[in-house]
Amino acid sequence: MTELSAELLLRAYATGVFPMAQDRESEVVHWIDPHQRGVIPLERFHVSRSLKKVLLRADYTVHLNRDFHRCVAACADRDETWINDEIAQAYDDLHMRGYAHSVEIWDGNLMVGGVYGVTLGAAFFGESMFSRRRDGSKIALAWLVARLRFGGFTLFDTQFQTDHLRSLGATQISREEYHTQLEQALIKLARIDAMPETHTAETLFKGS
Repeated sequence: MTELSAELLLRAYATGVFPMAQDRESEVVHWIDPHQRGVIPLERFHVSRSLKKVLLRADYTVHLNRDFHRCVAACADRDETWINDEIAQAYDDLHMRGYAHSVEIWDGNLMVGGVYGVTLGAAFFGESMFSRRRDGSKIALAWLVARLRFGGFTLFDTQFQTDHLRSLGATQISREEYHTQLEQALIKLARIDAMPETHTAETLFKGS
């Protein structure tokens, strides 16, 4: 069985595939390259009126990589998950090397929502998100998109399209179109940490 190393993950993402386990206990990792790929065009991310109200509330704080390991663990903490221990450890390794990042929503000392993924060039590969209070994952996703826009990203890969993601602007593109966009993104530079901490929800979302 091939070890799921950080190097192998980076090569996989660069060629358009990503790993999934059957469940938490599975020791087998499958490599996925869907015929139809879910993406969120960054200019089309939809902030509804109700989400805008939530974003403008002052009852949460947003952090980049405050506790990446806990964010991944929270994403895996559900009845059905594709994140086994080997996958979680591999993303921890990617995070330590500066390729995997989490955007986390905190209420005091409690992480109430978050999303994590991998960056290569100007591509962000979204892996999973979680919510422990209403709209927690939507808040995290909105702040992630703000960071991706500010940092110069051109491709936000969501792997699949769900009803939840569709309501936020996600769409599906063919495998061929995805690989074209991926090739273009990989030769560009982008930074997820480029957005100044002084940016507030009001400056980012008030006019959305």
